[in-house]
Amino acid sequence: MKKFYLSALLALSISFSYAQGFESAKQIFESPKLKTEIAKHKTVAILPFETKITYKKQPKNFSAEANREQEKSMSKSIQASLYTFLLRKANNYTVTFQDVDKTNILLKKAGVMDKLDEMTRDELAKILGVDAVLGGRFEQEQTKSDGAAIATALLIGGMGGKTGTGTLFLQLNEGSDGELLWRFFKTMDDGIGSSTDDLVERMMRKVSRNFPYAKS
Repeated sequence: MKKFYLSALLALSISFSYAQGFESAKQIFESPKLKTEIAKHKTVAILPFETKITYKKQPKNFSAEANREQEKSMSKSIQASLYTFLLRKANNYTVTFQDVDKTNILLKKAGVMDKLDEMTRDELAKILGVDAVLGGRFEQEQTKSDGAAIATALLIGGMGGKTGTGTLFLQLNEGSDGELLWRFFKTMDDGIGSSTDDLVERMMRKVSRNFPYAKS
């Protein structure tokens, strides 16, 4: 039994490294106005993320309602994980980030929490009282369960740990007019047991050198 667990752990470790190595290259857009505008910013809000979860092969007993609830939960989880990451490294940035609990309460009070896609970024910035808004979209396609991925990894020596693919868009918009200042795009493989914190940590490691508010 011990040999089995050791083999499983080794396979998962190899598969994770393998998946990391084959992730797509990042893509970044920067507005010509970026440096001028962010120099004026003091407070930035992080919005709940748009999320979309799909399946390469729809699982048995699939529930559209449960899937929507999972998307809503992931939306808040990514928002909270991103805030936690930025808070941990607050000394590295030139701005402060609004507490996400405050952000969400203000959005609820304004009656727009479930209508973010109907609001412009400058309208949201006004509601939140911030200089800019940071938000984005995450699209996840599940290809296999954790259990299936573990079985595949053991069977072929650590090359089957991928459970799906996640495409993440992160963008910064000016608060006064909603203009897009910066956008980051990356497709990442989901591994066995991946969490939202893992996802955000990996994303921010990729973007850290290019993050608009990073101190030089």
